[in-house]
Amino acid sequence: MFKPITYLFILLSSVIVLNASNKHPAKPPPKQWEKTIQSFEEWDCKNSFPSNAVLFVGSSSIRLWHTSKCFPEIKVINRGFGGSQISDVNYFANRIVLPYKPKVIVLYAGDNDIAAGKSPQRVFEDFRAFAGLVHKSRPKTHIIFISIKPSRSRWAFWPRTKEANLKVKEFSEKDIRLTFVDISTVLLGHDGKPDTRLYLKDNLHLNSKGYQAWTKLLKPIIEKVLKSN
Repeated sequence: MFKPITYLFILLSSVIVLNASNKHPAKPPPKQWEKTIQSFEEWDCKNSFPSNAVLFVGSSSIRLWHTSKCFPEIKVINRGFGGSQISDVNYFANRIVLPYKPKVIVLYAGDNDIAAGKSPQRVFEDFRAFAGLVHKSRPKTHIIFISIKPSRSRWAFWPRTKEANLKVKEFSEKDIRLTFVDISTVLLGHDGKPDTRLYLKDNLHLNSKGYQAWTKLLKPIIEKVLKSN
């Protein structure tokens, strides 16, 4: 009995060590967005983009936001790609973030991360990695993180979402180059749940009224950051 038990113990120990050392196993490159990223690059080759602009980047909440119309007085670049997670933005940063040398970056992502099963800690770590890679290349670039929004379609994830938001908020408070914007203040109704008047029928994405609320909240923050930078 001794040898089988010993071998079993060694095997289990090896599995535990392997799992500990592989906390965030590498996932395949996010190839589903390659065509979208290439379309951004093709546009960049044919057109000029403003220097020291405000770069909006992230998931579909950025892609569906008519940022140039909502912020007509600000030089804006929109690089939203639907369904993406923070780790995907990190993966493509050398192609759709850093080349623009933005003065300010407005990031919205994390929604799909939580829905995909990532922990609040992992979401925070991915954001920290994003801030690190940006500031390594552009130390003075200011990053505005729009908090992960509440939605009725993903209401079951709200406790974990709030935890992820809190971690990003606390981290941002320690660096003057980071700003955390709590977007839930304009999206939650009197009952404490997402106001359906601000969302599309899917109860996930914002409608025009929802984006008006976002713009009204974000505009003075962006303008303040631009002046201080």
